[in-house]
Amino acid sequence: MKTVVCQSPGDLQLVERPLPRAAEGEVLLRVRRIGLCGTDMHIFRGTQPFLQYPRVMGHELSGEVVSAPAGSELAPGDQVYVMPYLSCGACVACRQGKSNCCTNIQVLGVHRDGGMAEYLALPERFVFKTDGISLDDAAMLEFLAIGAHAVRRGNVRPGHTVLVAGAGPIGIAAALFAQLQGGKVTILDAREDRLAFCRKALGVPHTVAVGAEDKARLSELTRGEFFDVVFDATGNAKAMERGLEFVAHGGTYVLVSIVLDRISFADPEFHKRETSLLGSRNATADDFRTVLAAMKAGQVPTGLMNTHRTTLADFVEVLPQWMDPAAGVIKAIVEV
Repeated sequence: MKTVVCQSPGDLQLVERPLPRAAEGEVLLRVRRIGLCGTDMHIFRGTQPFLQYPRVMGHELSGEVVSAPAGSELAPGDQVYVMPYLSCGACVACRQGKSNCCTNIQVLGVHRDGGMAEYLALPERFVFKTDGISLDDAAMLEFLAIGAHAVRRGNVRPGHTVLVAGAGPIGIAAALFAQLQGGKVTILDAREDRLAFCRKALGVPHTVAVGAEDKARLSELTRGEFFDVVFDATGNAKAMERGLEFVAHGGTYVLVSIVLDRISFADPEFHKRETSLLGSRNATADDFRTVLAAMKAGQVPTGLMNTHRTTLADFVEVLPQWMDPAAGVIKAIVEV
């Protein structure tokens, strides 16, 4: 089968690999759509902290069932999506229902080879029916679920003022689901094209460009009180440190980004606000179901989000071009 392998940073190759065999309890999938994620770009650059090379990328997946275990609710031909966080089900996090931060987690395309291939075998419990949404939309469930999970972590409520720093796909997802929870959302980013997308596609009322006057503008929008909940989706350590300045007294700061660096805050600023500082990692099956329901209700503008597409055969040539900000990629989909 055709498989795209990142042999080392900057070295992406289309190779032939044997067709996988489904073990007991596993589903064999024909992969049909793969969403390109920021994680994949980090892998290509060599800046993903949890990874060893060579690696098959790809964790935003939809496809069709080729075979399923006896007695399964899945059957050949079913269209499905994948929850790519393969958790152990037994550790301290899993026992609390927090499989997204399992101590033994194996994330497809990061800790183990992912779905940038024609076929993939996976344990049945991580494969779910698409329930009527398209294969394209199903391949976008994962990144949106990360945003939905972050919003759930931040406990956004109607009337909350919400700041999302970083208008990439994860930030867009957080903004979308914060608005669906009744939050009054502002987005901060350095790229005007991303801010324009958020205004057009999401109807975000306030966007602020990073610059000398950004803090004054954020203060003006909140009458000097700043934001009840701040989400960082920048992937930049300095921005993550600075984001504390935008949290209201008594507010919550949710770090969705992950960076290789250490991050620190001035303790007096952190303490006087009685800030709730939260990490947000991956998503749970409930978060995927939240996104699926929102898609079926017409609340997710997936058609606008899917700005680029290519085939598996052409992906090796196209990826370096898409990594240029001038390409304007929001969400790219690879067809298999």
